Amino acid sequence: MLARLHADHRRIALGAARVAMFLLLGKVVGAFKEMAVAYRYGVSDVVDAYQFTLTIANWLPLTLVGAFSVVLIPVLVRSRHQDKGPHQQFLREIQGWALLVGATLGIGLYFIWPLVLDVVGRSLPASVQGMSGLLIMGFAPAALFTIWTGLSAARLRAHERHVNTLLDSVPALVILVWVLLSPAESGVWPLLWGTLVGYALQSLILYGFAQAVDPMCGPPAISRQAVQWSALASAAGIMLVGQLAMSLVGPIDQYTASGLGANANSTLGYAARLLALIIGIGAASVGRAALPVFADIQSRGDAGHARRTALKWSGVMLVGGFAVMLVGWVLAPWGVAFLFERGAFSAQDTASVAHVLRWGLVQLPFYFGVLILVQLLASQNRYWVMAWIAIANFLLKAVMNEILAPSMGVAGIMLATGMMYALSYACYLYVALRPVADVNAMPGTRGGQGKGRE
Repeated sequence: MLARLHADHRRIALGAARVAMFLLLGKVVGAFKEMAVAYRYGVSDVVDAYQFTLTIANWLPLTLVGAFSVVLIPVLVRSRHQDKGPHQQFLREIQGWALLVGATLGIGLYFIWPLVLDVVGRSLPASVQGMSGLLIMGFAPAALFTIWTGLSAARLRAHERHVNTLLDSVPALVILVWVLLSPAESGVWPLLWGTLVGYALQSLILYGFAQAVDPMCGPPAISRQAVQWSALASAAGIMLVGQLAMSLVGPIDQYTASGLGANANSTLGYAARLLALIIGIGAASVGRAALPVFADIQSRGDAGHARRTALKWSGVMLVGGFAVMLVGWVLAPWGVAFLFERGAFSAQDTASVAHVLRWGLVQLPFYFGVLILVQLLASQNRYWVMAWIAIANFLLKAVMNEILAPSMGVAGIMLATGMMYALSYACYLYVALRPVADVNAMPGTRGGQGKGRE
């Protein structure tokens, strides 16, 4: 059956299969880590502090990685087919800026964290705030490693290599080992040291893989002389606007949950991480495999084929998402109990997390369907359109959190996310169905997006 597919469909399918395999292995490690955390801490103030710090401290580093990866991968795909000299210059410069930005973020996070606790975490109990103040000592340096890891992952994905997906599990593995080997009364310290060492180890290993596939000769450089910057800079700025809007969803959820009472953050965190397990294996595998393929198709000047390929994959993913949602709704209580219900994690905790998880499953069909369309628009350089959709998504999410959370509790936060992704899918599908020339005529778009007209 696979042999009868078009070559580009096979590239996506085979890439997705490799990513899915790596994701499955990584998510198994992540699941064991969550089981260890649940066994040791249950639904408690320690997990509240960890979830709050993880979400807020990772917000800006992950936002930057997400925005720049989307625009950087197509640039690297084109760059690697050009002369070696300019490509090497670009690698040295992008690595230099990544190290500078990461170090600046880490230092800034450490010094600004008391203000973050006063503003965003003011509803948290004093004990949770105190533990978060300790955890930031591990999460602040991790910002540097996150940026470094993101650049290495982009270099690998530009060559359609996906080992970075497997290495995403390294922090979880280190946290798992640290939690299991630490004394019972260690508090937040196993989470702190596991996070710091895990992120550092992941970044070093991934850098080694990136160097093997796409060697960078010479030291990093803080300059912008490479010709590739002209294609990257303006697009990255536009993409960052949309990514910032979408990245605020996590902090807003944490802020909303903080006002819902004790342990709402940890309940939301357990459900969200189970959803991440499903999403990672089911959708992220195809999305990660698709972008370099679409970028390559666009570079060949065959925009119509890229569009048809994306729409077919999106339809398949949408149907698959509905199937996963229905199965997940039935199995949610069993899955939560199987993974978490032991030690400090009680049957009552299982019921609470399963209830929230069920409402979170509403997002799956739309998330599955939209992810492939995001890669299509990114390969077509339609970043302004993507930014406007992201802003609309964020506004809907913020409004629905305020409407649904007071009446539904943490489940309302999850339902608001499902509504946000439904809007996102509708917008992306509408744009993808229109020829690129028509989209370029829309308000807020620019002529530079006409590349690959149909």
